[in-house]
Amino acid sequence: MDSDLIKLVNRLQDTFHHLGGELDMPQLVVVGSQSAGKSSVLENIVGRDFLPRGQGIVTRRPLVLQLIHTPIPDPSSSPPAYTEWAQFLHIDKRFTDFNEVRREIEQETYRVAGQNKGISRLPISLRICSPNVLDLTLVDLPGLTKIPVGDQPSDIERQIRTLVTEYISKPSSVILAVSPANVDLANSDSLKLARSVDPQGRRTIGVLTKLDIMDAGTNALDILTGRVYPLKLGFIGVVNRSQQDIISEKSMTDALDSESEFFNNHAAYRNIAHKNGTKYLARSLNQVLINHIREKLPDMKARLNTLMGQAQQELNSFGDAAIFGDKNQQGALILRLMNQFAHDFIASIEGTKVDVSTKELSGGARVYYIFNDVFGHALASIDSTAGLDNQDIRTAIRNSTGPRPSLFVPEAAFDLLVKPQIKLLEAPSLRCVELVYEELVKLCHNCTSPDLERFPRLHAQLIECVSELLRERLGPTSDYAQSLIEIQAAYINTNHPAFISGSAVAAQTATSQAPKQLAPPRTPEDGDESVAEELAGVNGVVSRDWAFCFLDAPRSSPDHGIRTLCVIIKTCAPGTSPHSARETFLNYFFGQNGPGPVGGSSLERSHGSLAPAPTGRDISNTDTPGPTGLMAGKRPLDGNNAAYDMRSLGKHIEAVSSSDSGAQMTQREEMETSLIRSLIASYFAIVRQSIQDLIPKAIMHFLVNHSTKEVQNRLVAALYRPELFAELLDEDETLVAERTRVKALLDAYKEAFKTLSDVNLKPL
Repeated sequence: MDSDLIKLVNRLQDTFHHLGGELDMPQLVVVGSQSAGKSSVLENIVGRDFLPRGQGIVTRRPLVLQLIHTPIPDPSSSPPAYTEWAQFLHIDKRFTDFNEVRREIEQETYRVAGQNKGISRLPISLRICSPNVLDLTLVDLPGLTKIPVGDQPSDIERQIRTLVTEYISKPSSVILAVSPANVDLANSDSLKLARSVDPQGRRTIGVLTKLDIMDAGTNALDILTGRVYPLKLGFIGVVNRSQQDIISEKSMTDALDSESEFFNNHAAYRNIAHKNGTKYLARSLNQVLINHIREKLPDMKARLNTLMGQAQQELNSFGDAAIFGDKNQQGALILRLMNQFAHDFIASIEGTKVDVSTKELSGGARVYYIFNDVFGHALASIDSTAGLDNQDIRTAIRNSTGPRPSLFVPEAAFDLLVKPQIKLLEAPSLRCVELVYEELVKLCHNCTSPDLERFPRLHAQLIECVSELLRERLGPTSDYAQSLIEIQAAYINTNHPAFISGSAVAAQTATSQAPKQLAPPRTPEDGDESVAEELAGVNGVVSRDWAFCFLDAPRSSPDHGIRTLCVIIKTCAPGTSPHSARETFLNYFFGQNGPGPVGGSSLERSHGSLAPAPTGRDISNTDTPGPTGLMAGKRPLDGNNAAYDMRSLGKHIEAVSSSDSGAQMTQREEMETSLIRSLIASYFAIVRQSIQDLIPKAIMHFLVNHSTKEVQNRLVAALYRPELFAELLDEDETLVAERTRVKALLDAYKEAFKTLSDVNLKPL
């Protein structure tokens, strides 16, 4: 019965070693300082030389040693059976030569831990079957050290202590603390480490080595009898072979006989000789391990029950592979996964997903961030008059009037200048479409589930199908966004209510910025009051709007003959309609039929004979003042004068170029330029506000909403085909192997639980 318990634990340990189970088996863990004699104790228990030896750290990987007692084979059997053999779990071979066992341990250590003196936590499992051993399970760990020697890592002490603590901290482990007797017990590293995890000493066995080389006149009787450091399981003294005995190849039998003779003949140890020695240690360890297994059986059963539940849950998450052969069940599974994928995609956009992140924006919140922050800031950062300098505006005004001088700011110049500025809104609008498209694609890739992860091909096809739908909608969305910009540039609505009010402010700002010395005001004696009355009465209404006219300078002024711009403001009379006021302003500002004054108006009748404004420069180098304008080079007509000869025009006139940075603008041109710039800013703000509102709506309609409505239909139409079921439900090879492993582990858990239950039913 007792041997069956240890064999059962060994069998479970082998099974879980291959499958990677988490069940902690009862076992003896050997702990001690470097060169304390741990390996010699194990070899004495086994009765064979099989462990590597040498200077410094030799044991660099945990060695799980299973000792199995076997009956002596019948000598008459044919072929003759081996009495003793060893077998590793990593190699399917029986070793009868224990020197080969030592070489295999060294090679396996080098293979994993390397040629240097580093350590590894991956254990080596060795099973030794012999009629000379008792059933035991021991774990030999690297010896505790303090100072790195040679090419050892600088943190070798911390690595070893961490590894040892990991093993001895398990409640299922019995600690075999090996200490040399020729060193003060207060300095024992093994006992100190054992006390840190077992303060009361309930599962610690003390082993004293090197009793035969203690100083003369000293002994370890008080320690062995428990009067110095009490342990529940006590101390046991042993005498190992010396280095000279190992070199001279002293046999294990002779070594055990010498050990018995030492205890029986020693004056201090003679009375306790029957409780010391390697044979007594082996019997004690066997009984301690059996009692420990009995004590831990309920815990092992409870742990197995928990592990079975976890393994069953993990196996269920992998799904049942048996349903993949049925076409009907395959179709239902694919349809369910499609619906789940489409639902997750839509829920991510709408913000109704269950596992919503609290650390960063995700899903539809990122789309809103693009609309409100990214796109909004991009539009706000655009300068309404970017790329327009004063020379460009002046050139546009001149080119839009042709050969005629303008009385008012021409509407054609305003159209010519504002349309390229509206085009500046196109780039950020198209980029906004691209950003939303990219976010939807990312959202599609993030839609997954444990069921979908089982079928990588199906998951990839779902992502590709939705991505294709998004790509199809990207073109129409971008085209519509571009058309919105073109629509705004196609018709400049100067009758927009916001533009009219903004234009009045712009005109007021422009005139307030103009030099106040434009022209002396006309007095009522000069007849300007009648002009103001005519301006105030245009179209039969009294308007609170802006009226523009040109007045002559007083005759006494040195600027006599130069026409100046005058802006007259009249207060709106009660009952005046806003529509009439707007018409009055726009008619006078832009005119009805292009540049120039309103046809048939009192302004034209009163000032129809006003001279044109200058449009060129005189370069004839004459000293006498003369007419300004294009005809500045005119001379008295005679037969020798060639002023009007077109072939020699270039000799007399310098063309005014927009690139002529040195040309100074007149006061009127400065006022017109400032006014046009203010009007462009006013109208651009209207268009920008409209685009900022329309582009997100277009994206939501053409791209986002359309995709969410069509995604499920597209998935079903593209992938729900019986001929594709087998290919789509092709599982990942790694997942298939993991399912097989978990299933085997679950079967092992069930078998172990059944075996432990049967053992528990038998009388102990």
